[in-house]
Amino acid sequence: MSDFTQTLDSEDKRTATRIAALDIGSNSFHLVVARIVANDVQILHQVKMKVQLARGLDADNWLSDDSIARGVDHLRLINDSLGDFEPDSVRAVATYTLRQARNARQFLGAAREVFPYPIEIIRGMEEARLIYQGVAHTQHAEGRRMVIDIGGGSTELILGEGFDPIALTSLQMGCVTFSHRFFRDGEIKQKQFDKAVTAVRQIMEIAPDEFHEVDWDQTLGSSGSIRAVTEQAMAIAGDTGERRVTRKQIKELVSLCVSAGHVDELPFEDISDERRRVFPAGLAILKGIFDVIEIKEMTYSSAALREGVIYDMEDRLSHHDIRERTAQSLASRYDVDLAQAQRVLNTTWQLFDGVSSDWKLDRQEYRSLIGWAALLHEVGLQINSRGVQRHSGYILQNVEMPGFNQEQQQLVASLVRFHRKKFKNNEVREFSLFAPPEIERLIALLRLGVLMNGRRQDDATPPYQIKHKKNELRLIFEEGWLASQPVFEASLLRECIQASNLGLNLEIR
Repeated sequence: MSDFTQTLDSEDKRTATRIAALDIGSNSFHLVVARIVANDVQILHQVKMKVQLARGLDADNWLSDDSIARGVDHLRLINDSLGDFEPDSVRAVATYTLRQARNARQFLGAAREVFPYPIEIIRGMEEARLIYQGVAHTQHAEGRRMVIDIGGGSTELILGEGFDPIALTSLQMGCVTFSHRFFRDGEIKQKQFDKAVTAVRQIMEIAPDEFHEVDWDQTLGSSGSIRAVTEQAMAIAGDTGERRVTRKQIKELVSLCVSAGHVDELPFEDISDERRRVFPAGLAILKGIFDVIEIKEMTYSSAALREGVIYDMEDRLSHHDIRERTAQSLASRYDVDLAQAQRVLNTTWQLFDGVSSDWKLDRQEYRSLIGWAALLHEVGLQINSRGVQRHSGYILQNVEMPGFNQEQQQLVASLVRFHRKKFKNNEVREFSLFAPPEIERLIALLRLGVLMNGRRQDDATPPYQIKHKKNELRLIFEEGWLASQPVFEASLLRECIQASNLGLNLEIR
């Protein structure tokens, strides 16, 4: 009898990395678990939970306690399914509802009690980029393609070719928010459809010109609303081929909805009660988009944001971080002195590597973020050299930075904002992903990296030693060197005062 327990013992075992991506959407939470083997992403399993977080967002953008509790309960279940995943192997991104919620920090605080992985609130443009990555990596297409994703609170449109987006936009219209606005009681009338489609037309006016002027070869749609519309259109037509929907079929579905008169009476099979309630709103949004940019036919893509996050994680693990390209693009756009930026980066990383373990800054994320801050700290010189730290901070706070979530971008902006002059604690915003002591130490290290390269010359600073304790940092220079450099010494002594405002005892010898 064969002993199957040893059958594969002789086979070479390649290293596999397990990763998970969680999309905390306005309508549903989606979890995707995958593994990376030989630079190939293999999806292992997926979990979808209807949460409809956006239903709890009021007119003043306050998220209700009930919605927060509902969301946290689902996060608890998701955490149970993740088991022993390492923190760096899980990426959770939140979209429209938490972008809009004025009390998003309340949700994040409650979530942290049951879900130990960081939750990133991403901007609409970053959401669009990730959606496109998910579709582009899983759906082959020749030439340019338009990707449409109708979520619970926002709709993303992306025009791209290959793996590269050409134009992206995120519009404030979603199946949950439009249901609440136009189909509140589940009643469906032609007048309500007309109002919803008119609203789509008005919102679409702010979309970039490329969506109205540039031709594309294929239109792809992703996420639940488009899947539901496509499946019902195919069922009516008796089509069992590739999942796609035409403009004519969308008009037919509108007529069916109006004839039904109420979401409970919709003559659709194999559709959940939750999807049934938001179906008319998703259909109205899709009809409006078809009308405005004159789409004739659209093919459904099963991949969306969560797959995009998975492939983005794979890129980072393979050292192809999109954020590097973003930093390089900004440095070029704002004519950064690259030689000086490299000097500051080298010194800052030397300081960081010397203290990171004892200062609990040993997350790779911190080294990357302070590195990008070092490279971009002078982007504001293009505005004015006076107050460059304020100009640089403002630019990095407001410019689009693909690959960065909201808090990563804001942290880089904060580091740059305080890389020189006085530091004020009350001007540093609160973060959910980063603790105040960690932020202050990163600021202190960047300030020193900039100060020690004030001459803007290679090898202008002699070798030095770093000694440190919990809240202490000592820089020891060659004997007699500081005395021969009175201006530099005075600058370092002034920095000792600013360091105390950062909770750090800085000594210079």
